[in-house]
Amino acid sequence: MQDKELHQSLAVEAVDTLEQLEGTFNGFRRAHAKGQCYQATFTPNGEAIPFTTATHLQEKETSAIVRFSNSSPNPTKADILSPVKGMAVQFQLPDGEITNLISVTIPIFVAKTPETFIEMVALLNRKEEDANNKEELVKGLIEQYPESVPALKMVKEIAAQPPTSFSTCHYYPIHAFYFINMDGEKQAVKYRWMPDETMQEKVSGDPKTLSNNYLTEELDERLAKGAVGFNLVIQLGEDGDITNDSTKAWPKDRQTITIGHLSITDKVEDQVSDLLFDPTIVPSGIELSDDPILNFRHDAYDVSFERRSHNH
Repeated sequence: MQDKELHQSLAVEAVDTLEQLEGTFNGFRRAHAKGQCYQATFTPNGEAIPFTTATHLQEKETSAIVRFSNSSPNPTKADILSPVKGMAVQFQLPDGEITNLISVTIPIFVAKTPETFIEMVALLNRKEEDANNKEELVKGLIEQYPESVPALKMVKEIAAQPPTSFSTCHYYPIHAFYFINMDGEKQAVKYRWMPDETMQEKVSGDPKTLSNNYLTEELDERLAKGAVGFNLVIQLGEDGDITNDSTKAWPKDRQTITIGHLSITDKVEDQVSDLLFDPTIVPSGIELSDDPILNFRHDAYDVSFERRSHNH
């Protein structure tokens, strides 16, 4: 009971701290506030069967809802000003249940514990009043939290080259999960979504002249011409690979396997406000790792959902 109360208390503190970052926007998510949903179909290829009994990773198609988003808690912020992008996928399982994969455009996180994450956001809140530029903010984070350096460098890199389309980014669910097969054998995995088409060119023209919603507008135009696709790939962990620290990536030489394909077909015209993309909702055949950030997200998402569902 004490652990549960601690997790809930940390979740409230985290959401309170996020609300101080750019203000409170009633009715919106506390992170990734600005987004658009789309209908999709996921088709597994059977390659995951030796590793997991999860129904959506066997051989039958599964309907899905995909939400592309900016990472900012401000739903009015221009696409160009929110470097990290999100792709949340909710699989509609045959038994009426769901499972979610929540991904962003960098493969690691900035903090390894909820407490550290709260401290980092609080530091940004304090520094915002005194700092003359963002570099000073980043310097303060690096000095106090050196483990955040790899993720912060990645954010800086993608900020320097904004994406031309949601559909051509690579997306990473960040955390490790465990696949459980029919013999009860456990395999640590990390996911990634690989786009069917990759565009390397930079955003053309003066960024100041871009529409605030240029990414959604581009994707809607693209979908009018045909489906957008991503391959779902797993990376197989080996003995000694860290599963409880999302600030660290696994070695690049770990085996990867493509286990299915996602086809995004239509925009959801009427946005579903009660959708909750909780990454801790997993089906039989998949288990959460011991990553404290991953396990913390359930309570944090609950707090955020409770507030926005009451238009707070």
